[in-house]
Amino acid sequence: MNTITIILIALSLAMDAFAVSITAGLTIEKKHLAHGIRIALYFGFFQAFMPLLGWSLASALGNIVSAYQQYVAFIILAVIGIKMIVDSRKPCSIPQNFASHKTLLLLAIATSIDAFAAGASFRFIDISIIQPVIIIGVITFITSLAGVYTGKVTGCILKSYADILGGVILLIIALKILLTG
Repeated sequence: MNTITIILIALSLAMDAFAVSITAGLTIEKKHLAHGIRIALYFGFFQAFMPLLGWSLASALGNIVSAYQQYVAFIILAVIGIKMIVDSRKPCSIPQNFASHKTLLLLAIATSIDAFAAGASFRFIDISIIQPVIIIGVITFITSLAGVYTGKVTGCILKSYADILGGVILLIIALKILLTG
């Protein structure tokens, strides 16, 4: 898998965090850089950590599913893509306290579950995890920070479009893996 494909996967995975960051931007009364950076750090860290965790678990199970690795990677990415598209139809809700560490921790974990599955798919198609982890973390940090500030301006309008775009990109990559092996 080349770097451009990893960047596209990272952008797709970052769309959940971007969408939640847009919502976070709605709750911030002023454009506080420190608040935006804290949100971006939470999301960036967990989006980078979860693929590493998924890759490690898949490594432990590698021999069991190695004959089906192409199909497993396809199914994982396709399910994530479809889930993102389905989730784009949900109404935009605004939690009251984005500033608390507990809220940010829960949101960061929730938005990075798909990154865990993507990390497992990287192992199933025999990709080294270091480059994707760095790219996913950096891209999620940047898009989350941008999301906070976008939320101040646009509100919930872009949230569903971000989820749809991320889902479509993951479906395309899943098909590519299935068709090319």
